Amino acid sequence: MSDTKQRLLDGTLTALREHGIAGISARTIAAAAGVNQALVFYHFGTVDELLGAACRAGTAQRVARYAQRFTEVGSLRELLAVGQALHVAERELGNVSVLAQLLAGAQSEPRLAAPTAEALQLWVDEIEPVLVRLLAGSPLAEVADIPGLARAVAAGFVGLELYEGVDAVGATRAVGALEQLAVLVEAVDDLGPVARRAVRARISRTARRSGPGRPVR
Repeated sequence: MSDTKQRLLDGTLTALREHGIAGISARTIAAAAGVNQALVFYHFGTVDELLGAACRAGTAQRVARYAQRFTEVGSLRELLAVGQALHVAERELGNVSVLAQLLAGAQSEPRLAAPTAEALQLWVDEIEPVLVRLLAGSPLAEVADIPGLARAVAAGFVGLELYEGVDAVGATRAVGALEQLAVLVEAVDDLGPVARRAVRARISRTARRSGPGRPVR
């Protein structure tokens, strides 16, 4: 990739942090990148194309930074701890707010929807194998829609950033509730074989009664 294109990608992320999606333009991007604004259109065609490219590239960099930590996670509580550390670091760098801005922009600009979804999918692709590994053999795996759960975790990562801005206490309680849920899952997994079979049977009966809404396996 040329130096100019990289500067434009980096400048786009900087402009989003400073001006938000409402204030983004070829001019604000070029100013942040330190280049002539005509280069936005020369290299990327439109501002929306550049926004999508910057979102994908920026997210890929962040995901790669945390990949090793995800592979080392050994429990749901450890996964939550990694998520909390990631949240704090990304919030300080302004990276979660960038993704949130693009999600907001995609509501009114369909051309931003696909690249923003692709960026979120990068997090999903990192989280899903961890959940598969952690829930393997658990009675909860009988009803857990793991791909859906991975998407919920990724969406919650962005949503928590927005929620914390208006209700910090509520966001803290939300994290606390997730910790309690992780403890509950671990408690179930620590039951003896007889109790685990009983729990698995009860979960299976409940899943069968739940009808079409239950996860498809």
